Amino acid sequence: MSPDLDLTVPTPGPRPVRNGFLRLDHRLFEAVAARHWPGGDQVLPRLSRSANHGVLWFAAAAGLAASRTPRARRAATRGLASLTLASLTINTLGKRTVRRPRPVLDPVPLVRQLKRQPITTSFPSGHAASAAAFATGVALESPAWGAAVAPLAAAVAVSRVYTGVHFPSDVLAGAALGAGAAFAVRGLVPTRAQLVPPARPRAELPALPEGDGLVMVANTGSGTADRVRALCDALPRAEVVECEPAEVPAELEKAAGRARVLGVCGGDGTVNTAAGVALRHRLPLAVLPGGTLNHFAYDLGVEDVRTLCRALERGEGVRVDVGRFVSGGLEGVFLNTFSLGVYPELVRERERWSPRIGGWPAGVLAAVRVLRADRHPLEARVGGRRRPLWMLFAGNGTYHRMGLAPGRRLDLADGQLDVRVVHGGRRPALRLLSAALAGPLTRSPAHAAVQVGRLRLTGIAPGTLLAYDGEITETEGDVTLEKLPQALPVYRPLPS
Repeated sequence: MSPDLDLTVPTPGPRPVRNGFLRLDHRLFEAVAARHWPGGDQVLPRLSRSANHGVLWFAAAAGLAASRTPRARRAATRGLASLTLASLTINTLGKRTVRRPRPVLDPVPLVRQLKRQPITTSFPSGHAASAAAFATGVALESPAWGAAVAPLAAAVAVSRVYTGVHFPSDVLAGAALGAGAAFAVRGLVPTRAQLVPPARPRAELPALPEGDGLVMVANTGSGTADRVRALCDALPRAEVVECEPAEVPAELEKAAGRARVLGVCGGDGTVNTAAGVALRHRLPLAVLPGGTLNHFAYDLGVEDVRTLCRALERGEGVRVDVGRFVSGGLEGVFLNTFSLGVYPELVRERERWSPRIGGWPAGVLAAVRVLRADRHPLEARVGGRRRPLWMLFAGNGTYHRMGLAPGRRLDLADGQLDVRVVHGGRRPALRLLSAALAGPLTRSPAHAAVQVGRLRLTGIAPGTLLAYDGEITETEGDVTLEKLPQALPVYRPLPS
């Protein structure tokens, strides 16, 4: 046995408080061993074994992710991240700091004892730490799912005393460390509840009891069937039109002619189309996220049917800014981002290869081909000189980063275009990564950032690819970007 795991070294000197605590801990352990819980002898040992190496919690995370709701998936991810941090802390520090021997199994009935006894030190309990970390992490992201997971976590923690492998204090210390790990993860990556956008400026919107006056156009290509059914159940008087992606623009125009409120269910590209229609017809917009990317809905604070229905029935909403771009005879709007350079090129390459090899491999291949290209995809006139650029990004509103979390907008009506530029040069992958990590820094060797209300880009070659809210098209020469302040009223629940 290695010296750092020697359990035979006596504790020097009299320590009455410590010794009294240990005696109490032993008495509690013996009391649990003497007590018979109906069904416990069959259930708790199996439950304890199922939590070995986190298997139980990985299965629980898979079950949460299978619910197909964004909040559940985030809760599962946060739970696993918290579990990982707790396990690393326990195994690298906890077990080697307090070298406490395992309890003597004499008072524990044989039927409860695990077939394979742990060989590590007793304090603190790794199983209890993992259980508490997972349950706390889930609860911080989704209190409802946290309440569902908490009884299972508590049962795993209790099982460690019931099967005789830990003292009660081991379990309590492990649970405290696990909960602390979950809060530490939250400090690094804030929960979505910590990033609630301000409810301003409020919009005077019609309340729609049971959805009366709402016409919702749903893009069936975004996998929206479940959400549409839930919306129909919650708002029986709403009209829902389901259509293929190619039919979405025409159906939105038709819906705008008879709706008090225009609704849309789909990803960011579909929402972008609906926003343009709502602006032309001067209608408020109701957004139900669907599809792969839902940045606008999530930054707005609308995640699911329940949230949107509450806002619709109460007439709650805000006015948000809209970005607008003009290039020759080409015009368009964007709710999230506008970009030139690497990103549009990457999307075009991905779409070219995805029918042949699939989406994920096509994305990897596209990134390799674009980043290894000898030429810069974009050139613009800056300060009277023509300069190569790898990317120009303009966000509809200022993007912020909290901890290690990706950037998010905390204000959708700040009147600003968040402009980021990645300069040309060697090693584009390194430059793009440096720009991503730099965040909103205004001075960087590879990256520049500024917030403006209007931007004119000259020297852009006609035919240069541009992307807006994930959609791709070609420029017709110089490009002008501007803000339409508070132009679009959108439903979202307001704080009570």
